[in-house]
Amino acid sequence: MSSCEWLSGLCKRRWLRWLFTLFLLSALFAFVAVGYAVYLVMQDEPVVYADIEEHFKYGSTGGERASGFPYWIFQSMPQVCKAHLPGGYASLGFIYEKDKDLPIGMSKRNFQSIDRTFLNCSVCHTSTVRENQKAKAEIHLGMPANRFNIWSFQKFFFDCAQDANFSSDHVVPEIDRLLRERGEKLGLIDRYVIYPVAIAIMRDRLLMLRGRFSPMFDHPEWGPGRVDTFNAAKVLFNFPLDQLAHEMNAPSDFPSIWLQKPRENMQLHWDGNNTVVEERNKSAAFGTGTTPPTLDRAAIGRIEEWMLTREPPKYPYSINAGLAARGGKLYAEYCAGCHGAGGRDFSGALVGKVTPWKEIGTDKRRLNSYTHELAVNQATLYAGYDWRFKTFRKTFGYANMPLDGLWLRAPYLHNGSVPSVRDLLEPASQRPKIFYRGYDVYDQAKLGFVGDIPAEGALKFFRYDTSVPGNTNVGHEGKIYGTQLSSADKNALVEYLKTF
Repeated sequence: MSSCEWLSGLCKRRWLRWLFTLFLLSALFAFVAVGYAVYLVMQDEPVVYADIEEHFKYGSTGGERASGFPYWIFQSMPQVCKAHLPGGYASLGFIYEKDKDLPIGMSKRNFQSIDRTFLNCSVCHTSTVRENQKAKAEIHLGMPANRFNIWSFQKFFFDCAQDANFSSDHVVPEIDRLLRERGEKLGLIDRYVIYPVAIAIMRDRLLMLRGRFSPMFDHPEWGPGRVDTFNAAKVLFNFPLDQLAHEMNAPSDFPSIWLQKPRENMQLHWDGNNTVVEERNKSAAFGTGTTPPTLDRAAIGRIEEWMLTREPPKYPYSINAGLAARGGKLYAEYCAGCHGAGGRDFSGALVGKVTPWKEIGTDKRRLNSYTHELAVNQATLYAGYDWRFKTFRKTFGYANMPLDGLWLRAPYLHNGSVPSVRDLLEPASQRPKIFYRGYDVYDQAKLGFVGDIPAEGALKFFRYDTSVPGNTNVGHEGKIYGTQLSSADKNALVEYLKTF
């Protein structure tokens, strides 16, 4: 073999070795890259709170997985779309605690390598009370969120999504500014890849949802503390809302969620359409963005356990004991049969049972909105799971609720159409026709929130008009409901109800 031939073979072998080495390195790099990508996609770590009250306020129900907003995009949106929300998130009725970066009712989860945030249970079941305008606001967990405006919350995101400002050219610089305020920097991959892609996906999804929910926004605004629960569900089931005018405009108040253990086997929801607390809870979880496969059952389970025995706060202001004793006798005569013996005693022949609409006579829209067809569709939810819905039924009236923590559950009736207990004891013709919702200053004389103030500083309250479909304040009147009592007797009854 000549030297040239020998060198040629040697070079060929070296070339083959280098090619093989390059192949191995490329394969190893690809394996590591794929493994890292899988690791990122598999990331699913909620922010966890050991304390149950903190968990209720800020813990996840799983909604961030399917519905969550990228955390920094969410934080940037009030500035990016300032024209649609000049007062920021606080103007929606969100409650912020000191040193918290999210309001009560928003949770955070690192999902698929991005911090995401969305609503949890407390957004609809926590609010504040003030003794007067100058007093510090007291936060009460489990009470109806009578300040939170979920209608405006949804509309802001839909309107922002179609605004030209909602683009990487505006959102990314705002995220960068927010990070720099914290002494952090936006990385190159986040700046040029992650957030531009996330913004585009978020915009497309919001615009899609805006198109689907648009029939809801053709009807009157709900106002704070209320939601048209089942018409919103019909959107997701693709019901033809434009053909269901008689079922629309059916907003109802957020309920309190204390003492669920004694409510087991009662007819739940305002119309009593379910008798299983756990099913009711999983149904409500859809409002926090969950889907059957994304529901965080362990996190929900902690809240369910806590709700079983959670006591409502006691009335903190003075009570006239003598007047309350007189009112107790009136309560036993007129109210106990439907609403329980009193306070935490839920015994009563009709407690937790449905009173036919023809007897109670309150606004019928909420009752009409929940149909047999919707109940049938609900039965398909969680299909294939052991906890599939089985007990939702159409009813023809409204359920008699226990009155524990009554003082914090204003406004009253299922649609929140009566601002105070004292007003509820009047015939409908004498109840306020117009009042304002969303205020947290308490009216101790009437047992409800002050309803005659349209604004406090920059914060505007919702003008509730009882002439609007779904908002009527009729019903729950006549001799058996105490509306024919003397003024003195009504005052005594109100005083007794403060003890609940």
